[in-house]
Amino acid sequence: MPLSANNPNRSSWLYVNKNSDFPIQNIPFGVFLTKDDIITIGTRIGDTAIDLGALHQLGYFDGIPLTDDIFLQDTLNDFIADGRKTWRLVRNRIAEIFDAENPVLKNNTVHKERILFRLDEIEMKMPVYVGDYTDFYASKEHATNVGTMFRGADNALMPNWLHLPVGYHGRSSSIIPTHIPIHRPQGQTMPEGAKKPVFGPSNMVDFELEMAFITTDANDLGEPIPVEEAEEYIFGLVVFNDWSARDIQKWEYVPLGPFLGKNFASSMSPWIVTLDALEPFRVESPKQNPKPLSYLQTKGKHSFDIKLEAGIIPKGGKETTVCETNFKYMYWNIAQQLAHHTVNGCPVNSGDMMGSGTISGPTEDSYGSLLELTWKGTKPITLKDGTTRKFINDYDTVVMRGYCENDDVRIGFGQVKTQLLPVFNPKKKK
Repeated sequence: MPLSANNPNRSSWLYVNKNSDFPIQNIPFGVFLTKDDIITIGTRIGDTAIDLGALHQLGYFDGIPLTDDIFLQDTLNDFIADGRKTWRLVRNRIAEIFDAENPVLKNNTVHKERILFRLDEIEMKMPVYVGDYTDFYASKEHATNVGTMFRGADNALMPNWLHLPVGYHGRSSSIIPTHIPIHRPQGQTMPEGAKKPVFGPSNMVDFELEMAFITTDANDLGEPIPVEEAEEYIFGLVVFNDWSARDIQKWEYVPLGPFLGKNFASSMSPWIVTLDALEPFRVESPKQNPKPLSYLQTKGKHSFDIKLEAGIIPKGGKETTVCETNFKYMYWNIAQQLAHHTVNGCPVNSGDMMGSGTISGPTEDSYGSLLELTWKGTKPITLKDGTTRKFINDYDTVVMRGYCENDDVRIGFGQVKTQLLPVFNPKKKK
């Protein structure tokens, strides 16, 4: 099926700033609450939010096999479960409706009042119900940096790392959309030189600049997904901040891996950008040596040239960009990640989320976490207001952005923005 929605020559009758992440070639999917307190599935072109539920009720998707309530839900899970053919039909139709040369909706004022919203008239919600969440550790530069810090350069990568996409199963209940603040976590830590652990707030709260992909219903229990088919079951990507409490994590992770140091919060951008929209930005993955086992071998381009950045905003201050990296640096690509995840027969469902793990590049300014940027706190970074950071302070806000760009079009993800509040202090009962 042709991807007519990706036509770089297409323009919209809706206004789109030339630097917008959301031209008519993007057409991401999300969930929002309207000014009338109606929750709906929608998309976005420029700074205009589009109510797909209203668009469907008014007959603009006639001829596409959709249930009447497919867009009148509070998550995208059912729509995602319909599969890639449906996603493409819907994106192509939306592109047609909002094409500059199509006057049908453009000239219908009554319909436009029901369908279109300014961004200040809506509130973005979690786009999917995440039943299961997996976090990978798929950046070679990140794994090497962390391994060097804790085990030395000679033992930076564990023996399995170059043979499989390392990952762990995380908790989905604490995944949140942008602009929801989080509290500094508490837990056990083992201070340097101490003989016994102590309990208290983490002093090493960190961001992890990641991306995450969302899956559709893919396989039955016991059925692996072949690596060459894996992308058929991936709906799209979001920018993902997988928060970490490094001091808690260091003490607890042996022998079973991350727990309280990771499960207190993960923040995601609210618009899911489809793999179809990212097609023009495919690139080769890094060369893999040794050659992976046969079930992990891929042909063609399975990575994407997505520019990523992270910034810190102190309370009342201005943003300082502290990291610029790229999704293309990932050693294990998303097809390999999903194939490995299911090779033992693990079933994958609509709305499941797979985090990439911290994305770090080859240079110091492309490291995707403060653990690396400050080299475990030994090299503090200076913000625009003159203050320094080893890790995130209370009331700091972390902002992450991602976008692709070529000579024809820019496709972006918007941003995920989260403030860190002090340790939760329950109100005393009167």
